[in-house]
Amino acid sequence: MATIVVVEDEPATLRLVAALLGAKGHRVVPLADGGTLAATVRAERPALVLLDLELPGKDGFALLEELRAAPETARTRVMAFTASASAERERVVAAGFDGLVAKPISPATFAGEIAQLLG
Repeated sequence: MATIVVVEDEPATLRLVAALLGAKGHRVVPLADGGTLAATVRAERPALVLLDLELPGKDGFALLEELRAAPETARTRVMAFTASASAERERVVAAGFDGLVAKPISPATFAGEIAQLLG
């Protein structure tokens, strides 16, 4: 299975995502903010990053820019993870995210959606 970094500042959502993905055998690296995201991606080499757009400190767009600017993290697959999916879609694509995962998630279908993203 895959290593997935999840950056989410809402503790209940972070626990739910980690539990659902962990139950499918994925190794989840949870982060409550993006302060250590670049270092975590360099160390873990995840197959996927789910990155909340609205975080304390740097938002998801600034964090993505940071990842894309460094050669060792530039090709990491990063999905925007947001409750404002319809409003943010164009901005997410223009910023260079690899796609978008909408919140709230459905516990019944979430792991399957992530499996499709992983290919």
